[in-house]
Amino acid sequence: MDFPVEQLHTFKMVLDAGTLESAARELNITASAVSQRLKALEKQVGSVLFIRSRPIRATPSGDVLLRLARETELLAAEARRQLGMEHGKPLSVGPSRVSIAVNADSLASWFAPVFHGLAKEDHIACEILRHDEAHSTELLRSGQVMGAVTTNSRPVQGCSSVPLGVMTYRAMASADFIDKWLPGIDPVAEFAAAPMVNFDRNDDLQLATRRSVVGSAHTHPPVEHFVPDSRQYVEAVIASMGWGMILDIQDPQDGSLIPLDPARVRQIALYWQRWRIPSSTLDALSNLVTGAAKAAGLNPERHEHKKSTE
Repeated sequence: MDFPVEQLHTFKMVLDAGTLESAARELNITASAVSQRLKALEKQVGSVLFIRSRPIRATPSGDVLLRLARETELLAAEARRQLGMEHGKPLSVGPSRVSIAVNADSLASWFAPVFHGLAKEDHIACEILRHDEAHSTELLRSGQVMGAVTTNSRPVQGCSSVPLGVMTYRAMASADFIDKWLPGIDPVAEFAAAPMVNFDRNDDLQLATRRSVVGSAHTHPPVEHFVPDSRQYVEAVIASMGWGMILDIQDPQDGSLIPLDPARVRQIALYWQRWRIPSSTLDALSNLVTGAAKAAGLNPERHEHKKSTE
């Protein structure tokens, strides 16, 4: 079954824009024309492709076509570029557009060299979605992104997976906070009652560390603060709002933060997953990501990585 490129492109634009009207403005056609293209595509596929919500979301069948649409556009852009170079005629070729998912702590710490590398790749236009590393593979499955930094070593169907290394977090707090909340008279009870700083409500690092120390002895929940920005998260812990799990790379190392206990350490293994298609754009982007992780000393050799495909 062949899918008209025009319909696939319209389909992708609607999902990216969120509404038919916004997609119509981007495509410079009427909303009615957008609707007709989508109906024709759904008729050809024989199933519903959209959930008519705001924003519009794809059904499982729609996820399959979204990935096809993104693959088609990426490979077509690369082919046009290669044809232009082969014939020595500078064609008007737009950049290859790629979207990837990266977690906030990676963005705020070791990911910066990727930006410098992308700045030298004039043919790549990159959209980065900030997404929790434990759930970023969902975006790969749905076709919303072509690559992702994730904690899942097992490749999503149609993807490859390589280890990036380990991010190490340590329970830390300011000296003032320790004096007030953790004087050491009854360490377990004090740690159970001490306020903590979480990144957001999906962040389980602090609660998991607390459970490992206090167990079920103290069931009363502590005060929890939420600061959804990696740099400001560190500032909140320095300001004595609570204790928190601080990434080694983000430790200011100026005495403003003190480790609570050498045993209160969590290591999070990261992996780079990308679509397994012959794309020079994704190859270049993958090299930048793995190179940045290596330069930051994330040490992928710490974790054995087994190649697997679905």
